[in-house]
Amino acid sequence: MYISARERKILELLLAMREETTVKDLADELSVSPRTVHRDLKGVEDILKEYELGLNKKSGIGIQVIGDDAAKEKLELFLFNLSHNEYTSEERQTIILSELLDTSEPVKLLSLANDLNVTIATVSNDLNKVEDRLKPFNLTLLRKRGYGVEIIGSESAKRKAMSNLIIDNIDEYEFISMIKENIQKKSSKTVDTITERLLGLVDKKKLFIIEKQVDRVKNALPYSIADSAYIGLVVHLALAIERIQQGEDINFNDEYLESLRGTKEFKVAEEIVAGLEDAFQIKISHSEIGYITMHLMGAKLRNERDELLEESSFQVGIFAQSLIRYVGKKMGQDLTKNMSLFQGLVAHLRPALYRIKQNMGISNPLLSRIEQDYHELFNILEDAVSKIFTGLDIPKEEIGYLAMHFASALLHKDEIKELQLLVVCSSGIGTSKMLSSKLQQAIPGLKTVNASLFDLASMDIEKFDAVVSTVPLKKFQEDYLVVSPLLSEEEVEKVKRFLLNKKHFSKKSKLSEVMEEEHFDSEKYLQDIEKIKNYSTVIYQILKEFMISTINDSISIDIALQKQCEILAEKNIISDVREVTEGLHKREELGGLGIPGTLLALYHTRNEWVRVPSFTICRLNHPQPVKAMDDSSVEINTILLMLSPLNINEETLEILSGISSFIIRDEHSIELFESGESDELHNILARELKIIYETKLKN
Repeated sequence: MYISARERKILELLLAMREETTVKDLADELSVSPRTVHRDLKGVEDILKEYELGLNKKSGIGIQVIGDDAAKEKLELFLFNLSHNEYTSEERQTIILSELLDTSEPVKLLSLANDLNVTIATVSNDLNKVEDRLKPFNLTLLRKRGYGVEIIGSESAKRKAMSNLIIDNIDEYEFISMIKENIQKKSSKTVDTITERLLGLVDKKKLFIIEKQVDRVKNALPYSIADSAYIGLVVHLALAIERIQQGEDINFNDEYLESLRGTKEFKVAEEIVAGLEDAFQIKISHSEIGYITMHLMGAKLRNERDELLEESSFQVGIFAQSLIRYVGKKMGQDLTKNMSLFQGLVAHLRPALYRIKQNMGISNPLLSRIEQDYHELFNILEDAVSKIFTGLDIPKEEIGYLAMHFASALLHKDEIKELQLLVVCSSGIGTSKMLSSKLQQAIPGLKTVNASLFDLASMDIEKFDAVVSTVPLKKFQEDYLVVSPLLSEEEVEKVKRFLLNKKHFSKKSKLSEVMEEEHFDSEKYLQDIEKIKNYSTVIYQILKEFMISTINDSISIDIALQKQCEILAEKNIISDVREVTEGLHKREELGGLGIPGTLLALYHTRNEWVRVPSFTICRLNHPQPVKAMDDSSVEINTILLMLSPLNINEETLEILSGISSFIIRDEHSIELFESGESDELHNILARELKIIYETKLKN
């Protein structure tokens, strides 16, 4: 049976959907006109009949494959194992790109044409598009008559392109399943899907070994790794092993390599490399360790509240607040008090800026949809990043992710949430938040919980009324709905119909209410009470001991810090002045603490010699020079001193993060901290903490 490339794509899309989809959605997905899809549907229906399946067409709603599930699976397997006689132009370009990246020899155009079952002229035209796809990686095509075609560029650039190619085009769920060693065994027939082609760049057995090595040491990192970054790291390592075994090595700046040696990520990278050297009996250079270290640094998925209390995060916080003010002003909305948006941006920007500075590249498969659906917001952010991140070239892919964070904040409404919906996403924090916000906006009374593909197996699905996913869940037994992360209007209606059809959403009877009372969760209630107690305790401690001291003498910052710590020791807030001041100095060595463009410096540390959380202010009558967070030098007259015990609960982190956010919220906040009187600042600080507390109490 002959199946054209477009018919195959339409079938794959329809089989992945649990609900109806419109012809327009299919046309948009395939980048063709609705008329073209209508024309192809005749062939699709003929193929479905071969498997005793049909196409249900509902006017005004959409189309859907109907029939026995076993028959659907049989057709899916056939499509998976299909030796394609025809590829789409985009698929051809992807295959050509993977072939060229995988070889160090020139490839003849005739060989590519025969492989793809097309003419040399078609291959030549595809190569023009391939050349455009190589430009972002600083790679070029060398094309000579009689010689063939090959990719010219550095080894690191080629690996970056390979990694990007795999992550952008591969079936994410299948990849995760495979590295978790539970992929469903496929037929032994010849398989020639794009996924298989791309995985040909690496050895599957090597993937298993590498994933085990990464999984073994990842707990040594002081943070979690995002799913997408975890996949990226495994892909990078697999490509590195393949290339090392082919005699290709990577170059890494010696000076920069030396600066990485003291980091926790470098130590973890060394452990990974030691395991890989043993497993594959190869020698891996220090340059490769440096490259792995960079991946680990760019892969961190931080606790959002913890972000502001670490290293360069306060500088990132200033960038985040600048973005929030700029976008809010352009959109006519005050977003400065949106803590969720601020914390999300800080957590996202810190590794993102690191990736950009190290030219590590980033992919965003949703970019075209984001530019289309959030055109105005995207343009505003393009202007914003050019003005705020001067000297940095922020790629459109990154602007797309920032747009998702802001879209989530702009869409969010504070409503009572009763219905529990599990949202399965694999494209990152911003994607999940935006989808959840859209769902909550469209369906009042909805509470969403986000889960990654890695987390799904350990989730208690029975706790949720329904499941919505942005990717097909091939081995998932429960009923679920697949939607786009950007959630079109048609998909909103699908979700509503999906929820209405679920028996969980019928109106609760008096009997069910009684049963709920009988099943009251006392443990959860205790946990909630403990959180409230933690919030109130830390707020009480900070407000009770808040003070502003003034130093009239012309003394150094070091002496000023020591005097402030001596006062705190008398109040029993810290137990060792020398240890705490040393901790503050160590923190300063990591990077400047002066807030650029202000008279403020935020000195902070988490230290075992701090008994309780503390926030105090020290005024200097004689301004002193300090290194700023942007590495410039500034003169300050106010030291903001934030101290925290080494081991603290999440609620304390959140309150301290809230204070940090408030300091740099806007010009008015900065002025208050620069020159405000003690009573005035105490009242304003109390009001801000009261808002945070009441918000948490309400939730």
